[in-house]
Amino acid sequence: MQASYNTIKYGFRIRTRHGLVVEHLVIHGRDEADAERKLRQMYLHCQILNCIVVPGERRSGSPSFEDIVSLLNK
Repeated sequence: MQASYNTIKYGFRIRTRHGLVVEHLVIHGRDEADAERKLRQMYLHCQILNCIVVPGERRSGSPSFEDIVSLLNK
């Protein structure tokens, strides 16, 4: 699934309904509520332990110089 330029990446740490802790879940969303809704569709009855905005992922249209350089370095 390709994320559009107006989405933000959110990093989640959750506890599943069976008690397992899952870290480093990254989900695109228009805002935190949208990302949380998508997360809860995949992990029913989970408990969100932490949510952060993944730095450098907010895009306003055209890619920045840093985005282009990071693609060239891959």
